[in-house]
Amino acid sequence: MGLIDTLMSSLTGAIQPRTPVVPAAQGFRLDLVIEDGDDAFDTAAEMYGLVGAVGAWYRIWEMTVPAQQAIHFGYGSPALPMNQGYMMFFMASAAAYDVGRFRLVQCNARRTKIIVVGQYADVGTHGNVAAIADPTIISKQEMTALPEKVEHPLVGEDSFLAIDYFPDVVVVEDQAMMRIPVTVYE
Repeated sequence: MGLIDTLMSSLTGAIQPRTPVVPAAQGFRLDLVIEDGDDAFDTAAEMYGLVGAVGAWYRIWEMTVPAQQAIHFGYGSPALPMNQGYMMFFMASAAAYDVGRFRLVQCNARRTKIIVVGQYADVGTHGNVAAIADPTIISKQEMTALPEKVEHPLVGEDSFLAIDYFPDVVVVEDQAMMRIPVTVYE
């Protein structure tokens, strides 16, 4: 019967159905800022207010992944350095920066699986001017790159992206800023 069906379909010009090809998901680039955090983490004052004494880790920022989204820290590829993400992060007083390390962390919704995506010295993520008038770094050669972290699983709906901070030197902060690149898939 299979041979007869094949001959009939070729004679009548019937088109065999094909399995549709589903395109790969395309993410879009986004820089997370302090205001993207959850309620207890969405202002600079809340962020630096969570830093305690020198020598311990503190959760200073957290964001719940919105519905129908999945996120990777970073964007772009190290193969194309001018197209990858670059981080900015600092906490400071009017005269000096905090000095320490921060971790980019992803947690599942139940907080039973925690992955540290990377740990970075904060001195490499802001300008180094004596007066903190302009902490931004303009030259990408001086900035800390964060290409898309495809080696880690996507962080899905109701899971968390977070930043933990370990201060080595703490000043009386009155300002903070962050710009952390991510790739969002919908």
